[in-house]
Amino acid sequence: MSDARGTGPLRQALHDGWTLRAVSGPQVPAEVDGRQVPAAVPGCVHTDLLTAGLIPDPYLDDNETRLAWIGHTDWVYETTFDRPSGEHPRIDLVCAGLDTVATVTLNGVEVGRTENMHRGYRFDVGSLLRAEGNTLAVRFDSAYRYAQAHRDRLGDRPNAYPEPFQFIRKMACNFGWDWGPTLVTAGIWQEIGLHGWSGARLAAVRPQVTVAGRTGRVELRVEVERATDRPPTVTADADHPGVAGGAADVALTVRAEVAGVTAEVEIAAGERSGVLTLTVDDPELWWPRGHGDPARYPLAVTLLGGDGELLDSWQRRIGFRSVRLDTTPDAHGAPFTLHVNEVPIFVRGVNWIPDDTFPTRVTRDRLAHRFDQAADANINLLRVWGGGRYESDDFYDLADERGLLVQQDFLFACAAYPEEEPFAGEVAAEAAEQVTRLAPHPSLVLWTGNNENIWGWHDWDWQESLAGRSWGRGYYLELLPRIVAELDPTRPYWPGSPWSGREEIHPNDPAYGTTHIWDVWNTDDYLKYREYLPRFVAEFGYQGPPAYATLRRAISDEPLAPDSPGMAHHQKAADGDRKLRRGLAAHLPEPRDFDDWHYLTQLNQARAIQLGVEHFRSHRGLCMGTIVWQLNDCWPVTSWAAIDGDGRRKPLWYALRRAYADRLLTIQPRGASAARDGGQPLDGGQPLDGGLAPDGGSGRDGGQPHDGGLAPDGGSARDDGLALDGGLALVAVNDSARPWRASATITRLTVAGDPRAKSTLALDIPAYATVTVPLPAELVRPDEAHGELLVADAGDPAGRALWFFAPDREIDYPPAEYDATVEPGDGGQLLRVTARTILRDLTLFPDRLDPAAEVDDALVTLLPGESVTLTVRSPAPLDPEALTTRPALRCVNDYHRRPPANVGEAS
Repeated sequence: MSDARGTGPLRQALHDGWTLRAVSGPQVPAEVDGRQVPAAVPGCVHTDLLTAGLIPDPYLDDNETRLAWIGHTDWVYETTFDRPSGEHPRIDLVCAGLDTVATVTLNGVEVGRTENMHRGYRFDVGSLLRAEGNTLAVRFDSAYRYAQAHRDRLGDRPNAYPEPFQFIRKMACNFGWDWGPTLVTAGIWQEIGLHGWSGARLAAVRPQVTVAGRTGRVELRVEVERATDRPPTVTADADHPGVAGGAADVALTVRAEVAGVTAEVEIAAGERSGVLTLTVDDPELWWPRGHGDPARYPLAVTLLGGDGELLDSWQRRIGFRSVRLDTTPDAHGAPFTLHVNEVPIFVRGVNWIPDDTFPTRVTRDRLAHRFDQAADANINLLRVWGGGRYESDDFYDLADERGLLVQQDFLFACAAYPEEEPFAGEVAAEAAEQVTRLAPHPSLVLWTGNNENIWGWHDWDWQESLAGRSWGRGYYLELLPRIVAELDPTRPYWPGSPWSGREEIHPNDPAYGTTHIWDVWNTDDYLKYREYLPRFVAEFGYQGPPAYATLRRAISDEPLAPDSPGMAHHQKAADGDRKLRRGLAAHLPEPRDFDDWHYLTQLNQARAIQLGVEHFRSHRGLCMGTIVWQLNDCWPVTSWAAIDGDGRRKPLWYALRRAYADRLLTIQPRGASAARDGGQPLDGGQPLDGGLAPDGGSGRDGGQPHDGGLAPDGGSARDDGLALDGGLALVAVNDSARPWRASATITRLTVAGDPRAKSTLALDIPAYATVTVPLPAELVRPDEAHGELLVADAGDPAGRALWFFAPDREIDYPPAEYDATVEPGDGGQLLRVTARTILRDLTLFPDRLDPAAEVDDALVTLLPGESVTLTVRSPAPLDPEALTTRPALRCVNDYHRRPPANVGEAS
């Protein structure tokens, strides 16, 4: 950009012509030592070596292990460039992101050092530039060596994994996690370039957007840097003597415009900041998904010199909306209710991890696809987990555009973090930069101080080993809330996930604030979700393997088996396979082979999370949000994700789409309390049975339980899912803006389809409310538990709810019988299945036939005589016979009275 009255600011990317080489060391393989290879910038060492053919794909088999040497090696990036034309008193080298311990030199002169992946850096380099042939080099020292040196200096501190990730400000999950590989990266991972400017520049722009009544307000805080803020510079090139120091320290003008409203402020000579206020009458509001349109307005800011010359400009799209967090104590503890535009939002959320171990592979298009997958599953919030990164501008722009709420953790996860220098200063600088950067985005509604660290200090045997050393408390309860309050008071801050709101209350008490539920995965059956009556569930999850095509791309085992070497390497959770087996044994038949194991473990994952979500949503009012662990994966792995590392939807995704639907019909155990409730909406969040469940749990891979909380007196469940006194209720959840009036038919019938009892209930559910109706005794008392079920149907769009009186492994299913036809249609192939017997959780896996094939629905239960039409899309038509038979088409009653066999070979 330039201005006719002056040279104007210059921005020149330096992304071309880079090379990469390893600094020699005993760990460097001979085929890499001494080699100089082309480097992509932005990028990282692993992807450059992979492109050059010097390493195997880190995601395949156990290649990750053989590539550990990369994180222990120093690396040098280098390029050459010519000085840009034009006269600018200041020319800065701007590095948006360096990963992580970097030394930057220009023409052999060191211009700066960095040690934080999560910050940007700016270096004044004008005096060092030549007309031609400038050499820029960035050396990255080993992240391991840096972290281990600080660990040795400050004393070790406990964490979840045997890696020193809390001793470096770097993406923690690079060091391996219970779902991620250990691939410690280095490189120029964000943009790098030159910024030439005169007089002054916009150093920071922070719009604080609020709404009161029908009035929107933008309080715009601007900070400038003047060319005279640093010593005058003189270029080293005689042909370009430069301009000493830049323009005089004169008055500046900042002008802003939004929604047709303009304002300006003068920054007097010698001053560095100014505040503008823009008031917009009756703006269109930004609303989250399910509540209205996410309206946005361009906000333009210009910086003008004393003579009106354009010095700098800034533009973003903002949204007018208010956000607050209600945590006011009540009779049941303290809620955690997010209000947007003064409307309480039930959070239907998922946790988000980095979508790739190598962030530069996550393009805007890839993010857009992932966000579409989230929206299509009726998700309204993404929690950006604290072991990854502060997400990109593209991420937030897409969330703004789609009305997806975002909760951003500060980057601390599952460890005791030192508060000594240099970390305290780095954390403060990083937090200030990121709070400022993300301030314009209406989708960002909550900052969270850390993931599980306060909980860890309480329950994971940290205190004795810390012996009084710092562990991060000062960050979460002092530094970070102060920075958010100073730089962006329009957004709430919550010290941790989980967090109860006060230090004297256990941080994971379900009655207060947010809770994580991990005892279900680690030690207990998923029916235990029904024992919890939490205020807000910020993490809970259950594992399942990725899609078959994903496994086949990533793992070369022959044959595939749950415990074959590649499968074992791509299972990072402690005792993960044992926990999968335990979960299957409680509910489903024993698998005969790998194909059975794959289908049943994916099915069990989907059922566990659907049960949990429906239970928590059925207590809307008391509980005001669930954030499932997790939406996505960063590589091919058995994990808690709904979308696997190759971007394929697992059965869990389809279950989430149902459980998170705007209108949900569900049958829930309520005990005698269901009759007391009388079918009325819950009153302000009061639990039906009274009391709150103990957490009793820990993080995904273990930890110590605590003793707080009380179990509900009537809602616990046996293996068959029935409440102890046999009480059941129909719960209708309406999370839409319109009242829901419907007639619900509830039928008790045999698995052969013979009706035994029937009742019709009138439902009248207000917008954003829940109604609970007890079911009569003739419905909830089966003649034969192992052969009967309940079906509740209220018509579209809520679909129907099912209740089985026994686990599948005990149900007398008939052998699956159905008619299937395949024909072209709707841009793909239409598979129509008509059931001659009940078909329990019918699921099609078209990726078995073509890795690019997808299907529009899954986990469909058909009663005798019912039909479903599934749409399959693939690059080429698939074989109809293969589409309609095992292993592509599966249902639970495939396993009718079949003797178990060795879980070994795949089809």
